Formats: sequence, structure tokens, C-alpha cells
Amino acid sequence: MKLNFTKMHGCGNDYIYFNCFEQEIADPAALAVRLSDRHFGVGGDGVILICPSETADAKMRMFNADGSEGKMCGNGVRCVGKYVYDSGIAAKPEVAIETLSGIKILRMKVEDGIAVGATVNMGAAVLNPAEIPARFDGDTAVSVPLTVGGRDYSVTCVSMGNPHCVVFVDADVNTLDLPKIGPSFERHEAFPEQVNTEFIRVIDDHTLQMRVWERGSGETLACGTGACAAAVAAVLNGFCPKGEDITIHLLGGDLTIRYTDEAVFLTGPAATVFEGSVDA
Repeated sequence: MKLNFTKMHGCGNDYIYFNCFEQEIADPAALAVRLSDRHFGVGGDGVILICPSETADAKMRMFNADGSEGKMCGNGVRCVGKYVYDSGIAAKPEVAIETLSGIKILRMKVEDGIAVGATVNMGAAVLNPAEIPARFDGDTAVSVPLTVGGRDYSVTCVSMGNPHCVVFVDADVNTLDLPKIGPSFERHEAFPEQVNTEFIRVIDDHTLQMRVWERGSGETLACGTGACAAAVAAVLNGFCPKGEDITIHLLGGDLTIRYTDEAVFLTGPAATVFEGSVDA
């Protein structure tokens, strides 16, 4: 049986998308493991299914490269929005996408009839450690000490549908040995469901530089929910103002985040790479 797919990316955060309005995927977790391999598969950070929804224009299911299912993907949901807009499933200025972390409303950016990006209402940031989840006392975990791999860090924890641990560093983040540091954070006992970790350098009060280690995928070129968590953490730590656009420089491009009292808004591109088919 052949399965048709579309390879898409948002700031280099690339996934393999399957239109499940037209075909059925029996084992998406196994498919994600097989196809995400960049040497023996299609190559990607995971697999995303675009499915019918009873409550929104489409439903997104996201699987990491290790087969684990994620609740939310900021770059992925923009690409799902682009797909449903361009394919005619929901060709309208605002698109609603159902995810495991709730329905997300996307305001599409369209050029010459083609969606090229979107602004996503990501909902409110979760700061309570018990809800993230993270094993810290108190109502928030802002600039709290954490020892990882024998080194002491100051971390801020946020959930944007996925758990995030944000670390501010003084050095250029490009000098960090993320393949060594990242797994120690991901599997730390403080995070019972593992964690995505963002390493942030503050450039100015509206600009951050970021590298990210994602649970289940390793280092990726961009992470939408991670960029949101970084902006929230920067506001909570007094580095950036609330309610204003913050530019996040990632390895794969730039994302714009606005953190308000009501919600976090994520703006960024969405692009199609190619279409193809694989044997199931």
C-alpha cells in the first residue's frame, strides 16, 4: 500500500505530513521512526497527521522521530494550517486546528492565493510546576536552581502544551555542546514526562538567540512552542517587555512571539518542500 505525503517545514523544523482525510495510517508511531531517519527514510523531525475533526477545520496528530506522540507543535500547526488552506479543506482567513492541547486559531498570511505563514493563538502559558509537569515547589519555577550533569543552572519552566525548561546563557549559544548537554536535561528526574530545553542568549530587550533540544527528536533547527516558552521566560525574568513583539533567532530562521495577559501569539513562515509517496 502506498501512502502519499507532503514534506513541509517552518523555519527548518521539518515534518512529514499525511492527509488522513484521504487515507488511513494504521501505525503512525512506527511510521515516524522509519521515515524520520535522514539516511534511510524521507528525513524529518517527525510525522504529522492531518485528520478530520468534529470541532475544528482539521485535527493534528504529531509524532516525534522516536515515535512518541506530542501534544503540540508550533511550527507544525502552521504547516497544517497552510495545508488545509492551500488544499481547499478550509480556504479562509482564519483556520481552526484541533490538537491534544486544545483548538488553535490561526490567522493565515496569504500571498498570491498561497498560504506562506500564520499567526497562531497558542493559548495561555502554563507556569504552575505541577501542570507543566516539573518537580519544583511553589506556584511558579522562575529562575530556580537545577543541577544537571554536575553543573549548576538557573532555569525557568513553562508549558505551551509541551513542557519546556529555559536556560539563559551569557555565551554564544552556537558554542554549546548540545548533543552532550541536551539529553541530560531531557531525562532529568525533575521532569517526569521529559522536557524540551531552550538555551537562550539575550541580544536586547526585543531579541533573543535560541538553540533547542527537543524531547524525542534531539536538536532541531526551530521549535515553535520552545520559542514561545523562551519569550515568556524572558518576560518573567525581566529581560523583555510584556505585550510587545519579541524576535527569536533560531538556526532555521526567525519567529516572532508576543506574550500578553490573555495568550501567547506565535508568528512565522510555513513552506512546502516536496510531495511524494512511500510504501506502508
